[in-house]
Amino acid sequence: MIKAWLKAMLVLFTLVAGTALAEAGLEDPSPLIEKTANSIFNKINARRDEIRKDSRIAEQIVRTDLLPLMDATYSARLILGREARTATPRQLEDFARAMNEQLIKKYASGLVEFRSREQIEVLELRGEIDPRATRVRSRFRLDSGGFAQVDYVFRMTDEGWKVFDVVVEGISYVVSFKNQIQQEVRADGLDAVIERLSRGELDLATG
Repeated sequence: MIKAWLKAMLVLFTLVAGTALAEAGLEDPSPLIEKTANSIFNKINARRDEIRKDSRIAEQIVRTDLLPLMDATYSARLILGREARTATPRQLEDFARAMNEQLIKKYASGLVEFRSREQIEVLELRGEIDPRATRVRSRFRLDSGGFAQVDYVFRMTDEGWKVFDVVVEGISYVVSFKNQIQQEVRADGLDAVIERLSRGELDLATG
């Protein structure tokens, strides 16, 4: 569900250091995430009353602080699958940007509800750190008292660790979007899908 996914995405930027130490010469990405989390959380708290009146403020905070951690182009390629092979660099860039904007709006709309980091628990890293895909597991304490499992998949790039997928209760947002987007692209073409995403006419479900 979208609300659960919003909370899950928020978890990504509230992880605290505690994952296993670097293996194979790779550094643990947790400190970078913690730094970003502090920045977002502090900015939101400082402007919470303003954000309630104008959601665009939260969207801009997210746009500034969140996007540098996301490997948007790589995620876009995964979502498009075989359709990415025939996409031009411009189409891929525009598609990644449109997906980012949808993510920003969904994510920012749930920020005002979040107040405490005590609901987050980072679990011990399993296996070795893999530069191609390292999964950081966590669980999120729900208001009902239960837990939601949330995994974050990182890859090492020339710019350092980047997040390219989030898996909530076993559901990958990349796979979820892929299943929907590819049907739309096959039916209407990539340019039409990009246009609909950009105008907010194509609202993707996340679970």
